[in-house]
Amino acid sequence: MAGEKRIGMKLSKLYSFKCFKPSSREDHSQIGSRGYSRVVFCNDPDNPEALQLNYKGNYVSTTKYTAANFIPKSLFEQFRRVANIYFLVVAFVSFSPLAPYTAPSVLAPLLIVIGATMVKEGVEDLRRRKQDVEANNRRVEVYGKNRTFGETKWKNLRVGDVVKVNKDEYFPADLLLLSSSYEDGICYVETMNLDGETNLKLKHALEITSDEESIKNFRGVIKCEDPNEHLYSFVGTLHFEGKQYPLSPQQILLRDSKLKNTDYVHGVVVFTGHDTKVMQNATDPPSKRSKIEKKMDQIIYILFSILIVISFAGSLFFGIATRRDMSDNGKMRRWYLRPDETTVFFDPQRAVAAAFFHFLTALMLYGYLIPISLYVSIEVVKVLQSIFINQDQEMYHEETDRPARARTSNLNEELGQVDTILSDKTGTLTCNSMEFVKCSIAGTAYGRGMTEVEIALRKQKGLVPQEEVGDDSLSMKEKKANSKKSVKGFNFWDERIVDGQWIHQPHAELIQKFFRVLAICHTAIPDVNSDTGEITYEAESPDEAAFVIASRELGFEFFTRSQTSISLHEIDHTTGEKVDRVYELLHVLEFSSSRKRMSVIVRNPENRLLLLSKGADSVMFERLAKHGRQNEKETKEHIKKYAEAGLRTLVITYREIDEDEYRIWEEEFINAKTLVTEERDDLIDAAADKIEKDLILLGSTAVEDKLQKGVPDCIEKLSQAGVKIWVLTGDKTETAINIGYACSLLREGMKKILITLDSSDIEALEKQGDKDAVAKASFQSIKKQLREGMLQAAATTDDSDNPEMFGLVIDGKSLTFALDTKLEKEFLELAIRCNSVICCRSSPKQKALVTRLVKNGTGRTTLAIGDGANDVGMLQEADIGVGISGAEGMQAVMASDFAIAQFRFLERLLLVHGHWCYRRIALMICYFFYKNLTFGFTLFWYEAYASFSGKPAYNDWYMSCFNVFFTSLPVIALGVFDQDVSARLCLKYPLLYQEGVQNILFSWERILGWMLNGIISSMIIFFLTINAMSAQAFRKDGQVVDYSILGVTMYSSVVWTVNCQMAISINYFTWIQHCFIWGSIGVWYLFLVIYGSLPPTFSTTAYQVFVETSAPSQICWLTLFLVTFSALLPYFTYRAFQIKFRPMYHDIIVEQRRTERAETAPRGVLGELPVQVEFTLHHLRANLSRRDSWN
Repeated sequence: MAGEKRIGMKLSKLYSFKCFKPSSREDHSQIGSRGYSRVVFCNDPDNPEALQLNYKGNYVSTTKYTAANFIPKSLFEQFRRVANIYFLVVAFVSFSPLAPYTAPSVLAPLLIVIGATMVKEGVEDLRRRKQDVEANNRRVEVYGKNRTFGETKWKNLRVGDVVKVNKDEYFPADLLLLSSSYEDGICYVETMNLDGETNLKLKHALEITSDEESIKNFRGVIKCEDPNEHLYSFVGTLHFEGKQYPLSPQQILLRDSKLKNTDYVHGVVVFTGHDTKVMQNATDPPSKRSKIEKKMDQIIYILFSILIVISFAGSLFFGIATRRDMSDNGKMRRWYLRPDETTVFFDPQRAVAAAFFHFLTALMLYGYLIPISLYVSIEVVKVLQSIFINQDQEMYHEETDRPARARTSNLNEELGQVDTILSDKTGTLTCNSMEFVKCSIAGTAYGRGMTEVEIALRKQKGLVPQEEVGDDSLSMKEKKANSKKSVKGFNFWDERIVDGQWIHQPHAELIQKFFRVLAICHTAIPDVNSDTGEITYEAESPDEAAFVIASRELGFEFFTRSQTSISLHEIDHTTGEKVDRVYELLHVLEFSSSRKRMSVIVRNPENRLLLLSKGADSVMFERLAKHGRQNEKETKEHIKKYAEAGLRTLVITYREIDEDEYRIWEEEFINAKTLVTEERDDLIDAAADKIEKDLILLGSTAVEDKLQKGVPDCIEKLSQAGVKIWVLTGDKTETAINIGYACSLLREGMKKILITLDSSDIEALEKQGDKDAVAKASFQSIKKQLREGMLQAAATTDDSDNPEMFGLVIDGKSLTFALDTKLEKEFLELAIRCNSVICCRSSPKQKALVTRLVKNGTGRTTLAIGDGANDVGMLQEADIGVGISGAEGMQAVMASDFAIAQFRFLERLLLVHGHWCYRRIALMICYFFYKNLTFGFTLFWYEAYASFSGKPAYNDWYMSCFNVFFTSLPVIALGVFDQDVSARLCLKYPLLYQEGVQNILFSWERILGWMLNGIISSMIIFFLTINAMSAQAFRKDGQVVDYSILGVTMYSSVVWTVNCQMAISINYFTWIQHCFIWGSIGVWYLFLVIYGSLPPTFSTTAYQVFVETSAPSQICWLTLFLVTFSALLPYFTYRAFQIKFRPMYHDIIVEQRRTERAETAPRGVLGELPVQVEFTLHHLRANLSRRDSWN
């Protein structure tokens, strides 16, 4: 059994604060109040008191709909759209005499569009329901009244049930761990479903419950916090046999995490169903809508306004004409209409009422101006676009087997409009795979290697050839000669301390203590391979793993851990021999973002109490004892040098603790642990703070987080595209600046504007302790620095075609004041003038606030990218959130809109897919409005021609099928397949991306231009058709064309025109486009034949109209050709003029390609632009620079 094989290891990650001795102290002042009212009767769910609590069951549902509410709720969702409400009203009114067409012809397309969307939502919800059913019907063993374990379904579990979970099974609810197959009650848990982390977490039971035999008679009461979403916290107390035991997250097993490397565990159900922490976290992310979608709503309102205006105008003329039909003396002007014997709809005596009713009729008749299928077409297109993004092989990361993922399809086009990228650094720009490369011990720097940042900086300054690294670094040949094999996490070489040589150093004793701290002060889990004996480590973070590996490689091997001890193989600095030493583990004071340090309290084999501590220099140096500050100056210099080299540093310290001091402190600490109050964590931190003082400095570590592959090239390409990049990081200023140079965020010749509070005046005020004075002075200092920066940037950017580039660097303290409402506008103005911005020492909250400031302040599209839980706020605040599926788990991915495996894939996601999606959606929407205006205004012109009689120009079913069958598929093909240029050219000419950033393709000028094109086309179609056919004989007997022939000819002209317009608008033809465009025209004629063959009672004016009259007529085909050509001529002329004299970015690229292909001999490297094109590009870049210097 796994438990037997590994029982000697007894590994613990979270023996935080140890399993304390029972305390009889009762302090439950918060129990029963808000947030701390849950009571669990363990192994006694049928207790009358438990039944009265009426907690939720373990049934879980993640569906949006139920069988009962699907139809009403789904219909509600559909009719939240204004256009759908309009068509619904029209459908109801169509049953009245006011309707210009039959009711079924209106209802059919509405039902098709609404039904298709409802079916789509129903299918998606059905998938979720199947997953719920599968989860709810999983089996688990539960302890029953017959004192044995029997199987039951997950959904039947109740609060208080004792369950048995076996190896590789998921936990069915949130459980309190009672015991496991290991003697000391530990178990290993994989939390990938919760946070994406693959490293195992170790949980441990209380000692009082770890005896497996005690489970049978176990009865206890848990008083704990109410259900909440905090995965990593738990406050509660177990009342058992008259005593009280504090509970922590280390005893909690969360639903949907998996038991690993442990045969089985027993646990009691604490939270069930939707009360579990994973379900409490299952909230919908903030609703995001693209800017194009928001503008589309405005266009719909414009179309409604046009509809009302032309309906009112028609009604006005109709009322005037109707009043004139009969004069005061009874003379009838239009006698053939018999105005003396008519209904109220045409009564000259009641012309105002007739005009009002005509207005209602016109609102229905001209309703085809509103594109009924627009929303559903866009949804289909976006889903298909997302599939292409997901299947792009160029964004697939083979090493981790992770493709790109569009987690929402609502924001595809936003990818093509990104103006500012706000990026995390660690794990996003870098690999988050730490390597121990340098250290400082007792004032001496160790480590011969050179980091990527140092190499990049030297190359930039021209100090180091590309092939060389430097005198202090090792060649690959030397590294291989000096190392038996490459070790992940360890890239360190210094002949003074490797291979046990450190024992000959002057400060060997301090070196020994330094690496002891690294080997003991951690929460890592060792895993011994039973075949090879090789030890690997499961650690909370890459940094921690690197420290443990480094200590092992330098002679201090951590190999065994139990709940109460840590064992090392270490080198004795006096004899040089390896010895085994066991350290009694008393307490672990864990690292947190607020504490910025971690400590352990151990008792060494010599029976001395030691506090071993490591942490950030910002909090560690102030905790040093007066006699512990030896080598402080040298260590600080080394830390600064390491930061400049792009390394992450930690300060290593220790102290001996007096027994009496420890006893007093432990009592206070345990008392804080047993509290069940909101202040519990604060009191624990305060108690820990009391012991972490008077420390003795040993040195500092330096680990390298290497840049991801392709990051500098990606940033360079995005910068060429005119995208501004901000880096929001928690690193020191020096580290962030040098990383900026290494990844091309900061470039040679770029002038830095540094905003910081590291001044002697501020430091002097801080020493005096006057917080108000410090805050006031800091505010004024930042205000002054911002204004100086503005003057500096404005002086070189206003009147220059080639303005100087600036990079803004601001630290966390300064950022706090810069984000003040009084200064945020000035800060944003300065930041916008700069090409790059780096915010150092930023907290997660500051990241989100900066993102909000940029988004709201500029009004442009922002994209946030990160990989950790601390980036979630930033991702949700930005217009687009991109998660990196990296080493820090999946929290960022789960909160993101798009997920990629590497930062470099952002280049293709934006410059290729973003550009294509933006262009496709913009052109698709413009075309939709064009074709509907073309069709709708032919109805208006005809009605005006017919004295605004309310008579439609076409058969009812012609009008109903226009948007649904004859013009819908080509526009979908456009939205999915069209490409103005290839992916290669999108990347080759990143300036093309500015079409989206400047919103050239969906500006009001372009939208109104397409709408005007539609109105002009409708005029050409109507007046040419009327004048070509109505004034001459059509039949052999001399009769002119009738209403049905005129209608079918004019309708055919509309179908040909709008589909041919699509053909000349498309840049990239595939067989699918050809099939859809010409097929749609073919479907129209096929429909005409089939519909016209039906009995006249149903087909009415369409009966045999094509087969018997239009098809044999030469005048119909000649008119069709003439009208279609004439209707397309204005757009064709405009495009020819635009390409020649006012080319857009993609026109320039297409012209360049045409010129290259026309040349008989190549001019060297492809991509050399003609003089005219280079001239145009120069002015485009100048315009872009002037835009970037926005005031």
